Amino acid sequence: MALGILFDQNLCIGCGACEVGCQEEHGFKVHKADKLDENNFTYLEEINSITFQRHLCMHCFNPACASACPVSALKKTKEGAVIYNPAICLGCRYCIYACPFNIPKYEWKSQIPRVRKCDFCYSTKISKGLPPACASACPTGATLFGVREELLKTAHQRINKEPKKYVSEVFGEKEAGGTSVLFLRLNEVTKTNLVRNIPDFALPDLPQKILGKTPLVIVALGLFLGGMRFLTDRKNKIREEEQKKDEE
Repeated sequence: MALGILFDQNLCIGCGACEVGCQEEHGFKVHKADKLDENNFTYLEEINSITFQRHLCMHCFNPACASACPVSALKKTKEGAVIYNPAICLGCRYCIYACPFNIPKYEWKSQIPRVRKCDFCYSTKISKGLPPACASACPTGATLFGVREELLKTAHQRINKEPKKYVSEVFGEKEAGGTSVLFLRLNEVTKTNLVRNIPDFALPDLPQKILGKTPLVIVALGLFLGGMRFLTDRKNKIREEEQKKDEE
């Protein structure tokens, strides 16, 4: 049974309780988060004074990060969480480059660096039948926890009830083949840091989809060039983040 969370942008008041709940659950210093990093597994983006967007790991059904990992340090659980085992991680950071949502972060300044991201409170909450800390902390019900299919029904019911208020698609229902984290977004929001234009199929399936229709030599060349461009762009972005941290 796949579990998930549903974030409703209309119900979020920007109180930051989800951020605090997450920080306390993972032993981080409580502070106002303004981005995802090794000490912030979720943050609220302030779009305007009354509208906010949560950011966290989407926990894909078929995660590209796990497929990219050569030692299976990341894996998808039956409950829906994508969890990480630092004990076998090589530090190659392929998972960071592979994630279409730009979620995993790296402990650049640590002597024994790890990849860091939301773990859905798997070991302390989800695996014991409890909701993740962010959902428990939310005072307005903006973040709901439950069975993913039931959350999808709730989301579509809200869209059908107020079609002028909400974007007609539930973000995460199809993106990257489907995710355990779902977003109900407001029509009025046009600019956000949320990564969009994600394909509807699972990204690890991309080579198979291409191979079925294209001669092998062309596929190999295209995948190589596309992969090099993708990795170069990702490395440049990560380098920029590293430079910003050094400036701070």
